[in-house]
Amino acid sequence: MTRPVALVTGVGRTVGIGAGIARQLAASGWDIAFTYWTAYDERMRWGVESGAAQEITEELRGLGAAAVPIEADLVDTAAPERIFDQAERALGNVTALVMCHCESVDSSILDTTVESFDRHFAVNARAIWLLIREFGRRFTGEPGTGRIIALTSDHTVHNLPYGASKGALDRITQAAAHELAHLGITANVINPGPVDTGWMTEEIRASGIRQTPLGRLGTPQDTANLVDFLCSPKGQWINGQLLMSNGGFA
Repeated sequence: MTRPVALVTGVGRTVGIGAGIARQLAASGWDIAFTYWTAYDERMRWGVESGAAQEITEELRGLGAAAVPIEADLVDTAAPERIFDQAERALGNVTALVMCHCESVDSSILDTTVESFDRHFAVNARAIWLLIREFGRRFTGEPGTGRIIALTSDHTVHNLPYGASKGALDRITQAAAHELAHLGITANVINPGPVDTGWMTEEIRASGIRQTPLGRLGTPQDTANLVDFLCSPKGQWINGQLLMSNGGFA
């Protein structure tokens, strides 16, 4: 049988949510194209994970998937078209678009720069629109099989450009549930809550655990399980939603 193709953005680190989602979809029968951007990790305190893209590619292939890594800077407005071109040449038409990429630099109302604000909106909002638009233009799957999923956050305090741009992401993705309905594509947003993928300090980690009734932080697999369900035929009726997958974090 022909395997459907998922395009997963933001898969630059083996411990990340994007990588967890890609693995789960591969195990469930999907072929995977995924994007990453090394220059982003170079700016972050965790740094670049050398060889991560190739390691993830090999993992996905070990799970039975055809897999292709694509390096792309989503600030570039031409990137979405190039990404889909590469994915289609390697794997065929994309059936599911799962967007995990982000720009995330902590700053507050008084110290956020215009440059940082604009970059956050370029990556977290404008690129979401352009990826969804490209997906909608190219989608050729059977009605009811198309899936769009984007990861969001409601954290804005001292994280102004990240949270504000994620709010825009929510609205763009939810609009797609209606505007692309004629193509048989569903669109949903997932808020994973606090997931420690190496960015947390001990103080943040302890605070997150205290605020979660289940007494633990989220994991990439927690988010991957929900994405896997939404991408399956059983998830077809869930549409236009902002889903909290955060263990009750408050």
